[in-house]
Parts: sequence; structure tokens; C-alpha cells
Amino acid sequence: GRIADTKGLNLEAAGVEVAKNGKIPCVNEQTNVPNIYAVGDIVHGKLELTPVAIQASKLLIDRLYRGSTIGMDYELVPTTVFTPMEYGACGLAEEAA
Repeated sequence: GRIADTKGLNLEAAGVEVAKNGKIPCVNEQTNVPNIYAVGDIVHGKLELTPVAIQASKLLIDRLYRGSTIGMDYELVPTTVFTPMEYGACGLAEEAA
């Protein structure tokens, strides 16, 4: 699994809340501290996929600097499993359906 290596960032000094697993709780990539944002694998409860982090970053930049109001939709993200047999999925997991 992935581990959020945030201990050395001294986020507590800035007042940023950090979960026990080292990840940062956010709403629309916004931490609990104004003007401090988090994207990617470090965000608590979000998908740990590089393309998701890239898209969330692009949308955050658009909101901060281009006047957009579009946020990242983490609900229906297509994914794939890299195995000798091709496999892909999009939508709800079987357990959630």
C-alpha cells in the first residue's frame, strides 16, 4: 500500500489537520487552513491514482486562477488492473451496487 509521508512537513505548525494515517482531510482539495491545499495520494479518503491526482490538480488551478467552479468528481473514475488478462471497470463496486 501507499503511505503518506507527511511527518517531516511539520503541518501541525501551520495548523493543518492530519489523520492518523498521515493523510490530510480536505474538501475540494482545501485543507482546514485557508490557502493550503492538498492533492493526490496525500488526500484522506480519495483515490490513489496518478491520473486522478493530475486531473484534481488541473481543476484546482482552474478554480484558483481562472475563475472556474468545477471540482473533481471522485465518484465514477475508470480504472484498470495491469495483468496478463485485460480488465477494466467503471462505476459502482459490486458491494456498493
